[in-house]
Amino acid sequence: MRGLKKQRRIQIVIVATLALALSAGLIGYAMRDGINFFRPPSEIIANPPPPTEVFRIGGLVEDGTLIRGEGETIRFSVTDGGASIPVTYTGILPDLFGEGEGMVGTGRLVDGTFIATEILARHDEQYMPAELIDALEAQGVYRHAEGDPES
Repeated sequence: MRGLKKQRRIQIVIVATLALALSAGLIGYAMRDGINFFRPPSEIIANPPPPTEVFRIGGLVEDGTLIRGEGETIRFSVTDGGASIPVTYTGILPDLFGEGEGMVGTGRLVDGTFIATEILARHDEQYMPAELIDALEAQGVYRHAEGDPES
């Protein structure tokens, strides 16, 4: 009887360990495309990612580069003050999107052009992702306004 209880405990521990390993593997598999790294244009120019890698780019929409009217495709450049990357996006842009405004896009870099699948615009004057603020501050383009909390 005693050996049977010990054997049953060992079986339970083995099954629990296998279930934990399987669930960790499934979570990792599900997140493989869900983790997008943010990169400013200067970093992309210095170290271009492969065309298969999905990542986020952020910066300011460069003045004079926004081209509409080519069907649903919109072309513009995003800059962090140190470098500029051309972007194409097919779809409807957010209402607050415009030249000189902050944006974050998700997509891939193909032949030097960022092909965006999603574009986000900041929703008011105060909001900007922390990574974007850090990148723009490093380039000397952005300063916190008086009364703004530092990130």
